[in-house]
Amino acid sequence: MQRRSFIKKAGIGSLAMTTFPLTTIQNDQEYSIVELTGKATIDLYGEGINLRKEAHDAFVLMKKAAYSAGFDIKMISSYRDFYRQEAIWERKYISYTEEKGMLPIDAIAKIIEYSTIPGTSRHHWGTDIDIIDGYPKVNGDVLVPEKFEEGGPFEPFKKWLDQNAEKFGFYLVYTDDYFRKGFKYEPWHYSYAPLSKLMLTQFRKKNIFRMIQNETFEGAEHFTTSFLKNYIHNNILDINPDLL
Repeated sequence: MQRRSFIKKAGIGSLAMTTFPLTTIQNDQEYSIVELTGKATIDLYGEGINLRKEAHDAFVLMKKAAYSAGFDIKMISSYRDFYRQEAIWERKYISYTEEKGMLPIDAIAKIIEYSTIPGTSRHHWGTDIDIIDGYPKVNGDVLVPEKFEEGGPFEPFKKWLDQNAEKFGFYLVYTDDYFRKGFKYEPWHYSYAPLSKLMLTQFRKKNIFRMIQNETFEGAEHFTTSFLKNYIHNNILDINPDLL
């Protein structure tokens, strides 16, 4: 399917962004460690969207504006509970160690280039999304940075997001800042800041170190004190400063 021309719709897109300005959400809710680690059942909204209510509503507005500009936002991933993240982690760990013969510590280092330790994923919060433009025909894995860069199928969409996503409260999490550490650049991963900033603040106050140490999924026994300290500092906290 070819991307639609937005000659007739451009005015509507502009109107959407001026008629529905982002408002600051007054949120003083306390989130439990069970909820922040994806082990609680939470209310999710939208078929194929699966976000908390405020994030869902903002996403719908952004999707409508993008559609008016000639893009079809396709949700690749949103909410993931602890057990889904655990399955992803263990599948990769077993593949790297048993099928490819990697040492456990090397397998773990490979996994955390893009995947989080279960219980520490921002996708547990119902605020974060992985998105692409559904119009271009793309072969293979769609979540590849090069496909969002110059000459890639999602280059126009990424430029639109750079100019508009923050108007709806969505901020890029893992930027291409040269000095940033932790997870690699993810041009597809956005977070609804009005909710996720508070959730991260509360998550930081929990004993994340001890929580990870108590887990028993594949590979967890190889987490050293030094590794966990670096993971918390680099992978959880070295993100877009607008989300801190």
